[in-house]
Amino acid sequence: MASHEIEALTQALSRLPGLGPRSARRAVLHLLKKRETALDPLLAALESVSRKLSTCGICGNVDTVSPCSICADPRREARSLCVVEEVADLWALDRSRLFPGRFHVLGGRLSALEGVRPEDLRIDSLVARIAGGGVDEVVLAMNATLEGQTTAHYVAERIESYPVRVTQLAHGLPVGGELDYLDEGTLAQALRARRPVA
Repeated sequence: MASHEIEALTQALSRLPGLGPRSARRAVLHLLKKRETALDPLLAALESVSRKLSTCGICGNVDTVSPCSICADPRREARSLCVVEEVADLWALDRSRLFPGRFHVLGGRLSALEGVRPEDLRIDSLVARIAGGGVDEVVLAMNATLEGQTTAHYVAERIESYPVRVTQLAHGLPVGGELDYLDEGTLAQALRARRPVA
């Protein structure tokens, strides 16, 4: 049996996404075995982030500074704005290095079942950013779910009066995907989004 403190650490780690009780126990054992090289640096990093953590006042990203490192980067195209549901979506798109512009995190998606209304999201601050000028294109990068698409349509309606081009991420067949393994929703979207062969 482990002490109360070690058990509390194991339970705390098991609540993280992707870690269950067994994985958390293995992680704790590793941290305890490698105290100087794993546990102490982890504790220092967690304490530092916890002390400095803030939400960017411009885009809603989570960083240790505000404005965040993306909003403060002068090499970013200020005229292109990519709207995402969550910070994890921003990080995934930014990691790909394919979008050179700036981002806006809504903080969720519209959902009648979960009681998430437009005023619960950062839609008003998005409209204010666009109204301020300097944005030519807004890319709606919502998830391909019913709630994600509902959110995208709502945002598009809210900004339709501004002189910006509104685009949306393409949905459909994944690269390397086989038709036999795809669900009907993905196939339907791929058929609706078909284009001429070049």
